[in-house]
Amino acid sequence: MQSRSPASRTGRPRSAAADAAILAATRAALVELGWSKLTLGDVATRAGVAKTTLYRRWAGKNELVVDAVAELFDELELPDSGSLASDIEGVVLQFATILARPEAKSGLMAVVSEATRDDALRERIRASVVERQKRLVLEGRSRAQARGELPPEPDPESAARTADLIFDMVAGAVVHRTLVSAEPADEEWVRGFTRVLLQGLA
Repeated sequence: MQSRSPASRTGRPRSAAADAAILAATRAALVELGWSKLTLGDVATRAGVAKTTLYRRWAGKNELVVDAVAELFDELELPDSGSLASDIEGVVLQFATILARPEAKSGLMAVVSEATRDDALRERIRASVVERQKRLVLEGRSRAQARGELPPEPDPESAARTADLIFDMVAGAVVHRTLVSAEPADEEWVRGFTRVLLQGLA
């Protein structure tokens, strides 16, 4: 099943408070009801808004849940600890902590599953989660290059491919560790993972 086209943005300006309440209500409903039983009507009731308010903002449940999950990952911040290893360890531990939250587990696993048969949803995940969080890789690499920890990459295409690979390695390893293997991404594991990643970057 394919996602519908984005909902219209005409009419009254959007309320940031209403958006925040809707996304928080979506995450709460995911934890309590699960993906299959979650409805926009239930989310609207929890958020204290009309159901039509949701449909003015989101085309359907898939899009709403992606945005609710994406907001969690916007909490990620890259530490500025003075070394690339410490910066990586800090952000990976943050990432693992977010994935340990019930609403992140439920939401991420649900939308990834749905995206296997919905190309439009897959693109929304890429835009709302992957591309937004790739900023951490770009920022971390820039700092490391300025400190002389990583060599410069003057070719833009090569630099973009490297950034994609770094993001895929970090996100893939942490998601597999925490959500697929159900093992903790604790400090010891993160230190070991960081050592392996840095060997590859060197």
